[in-house]
Amino acid sequence: MVVSKGSRNTDSVAVNCVKNVGKVEACASEKGKSTAAKGEGVSSGKGFRHRISKNPKQKYDIHDYKDRPDGVRYYTGLETYHKFMFVFQSLTDIFPISYRDCKVDVLSLENQLFLTIWKLRRNTPDFELGDHFGVSRTTVSNIFISMVSFMAKQWGKINTWLSRSLTDYYMPDSFKKAYPTTRAIIDGTECFIAKPSNPRYQQATFSTYKNGNTVKVLVSGNPCGLISDTTPAYGGATSDRQIVERSDLINNCQRGDSIMADRGFNVQDMFAPKGVTINIPAFLKGKDHLHGKTLMNGRKLASERVHIERLIGLTKTYKMLSQELDPRFVPIASEIFFVCAFLCNFRETIVSKPK
Repeated sequence: MVVSKGSRNTDSVAVNCVKNVGKVEACASEKGKSTAAKGEGVSSGKGFRHRISKNPKQKYDIHDYKDRPDGVRYYTGLETYHKFMFVFQSLTDIFPISYRDCKVDVLSLENQLFLTIWKLRRNTPDFELGDHFGVSRTTVSNIFISMVSFMAKQWGKINTWLSRSLTDYYMPDSFKKAYPTTRAIIDGTECFIAKPSNPRYQQATFSTYKNGNTVKVLVSGNPCGLISDTTPAYGGATSDRQIVERSDLINNCQRGDSIMADRGFNVQDMFAPKGVTINIPAFLKGKDHLHGKTLMNGRKLASERVHIERLIGLTKTYKMLSQELDPRFVPIASEIFFVCAFLCNFRETIVSKPK
């Protein structure tokens, strides 16, 4: 089914509004922010190799959690202090951080990362985080937005779309037996936002599925339990088909691959010319019931497709994605989704290891 010209025009509003709506809603709160530094502040030192002494007002320090894995898991979702430092090292020696406002020297870069992941994980208010780390609310906002943008840019250079050979090597036995050509499992997820004041943005972000204003992202997962791709965030009115059409999914797949999806992804015609099949549950199509074999195949498909639901559920353990997104952060919703998904790839796999 070809998307009509009219629906494309409506969707263009949905695509563009994600960045604009947050700016409109957050405008009033941004007026009072400091402009002490002209241009972007850049962290001194090379990449992340910039350490300073502990802020005397700082109550929380990531280095105090070396032997407290329960605390690390609670605040960051990562299993141990060493896992956190591994994440930190993945961000080193590439380029200096460009801060949204002025340069931040009052916290070490490890603790700036700690503060950022803490906010993603717990969705803690800026005032509370500022009290914990001995900085102002404005500094917390500056650190968070700057760090999320930095992390998304850095990790965005890493190709997490596994080759066909690696996909086959790490594929669970259940997939190898029933769906050996599976390259990706896809599904959409949404995050609520405050109702925009602009009527056009209200229409573009209103999700009939969630019955509210949302931003929507398409998540692709590998059979082995790796989140291989997330699309930019779109307005909630954007259809799954339109997001797939604008994604890199078609280009990433090879002839002979198959994609597992829910029945709402009616996109077979888009992938057929490239020799890629879409495995979705069967439709009734006016029938009273499905044949036994078709029904069993559908149940088997659902049991394997649950992988992507579990992966999306893992991203929602970062409460910023499961609670209403602050209007200030709607313009960077794409980066927030991507960073949370990438953090999940550092965590223990959802797929059981073969015995």
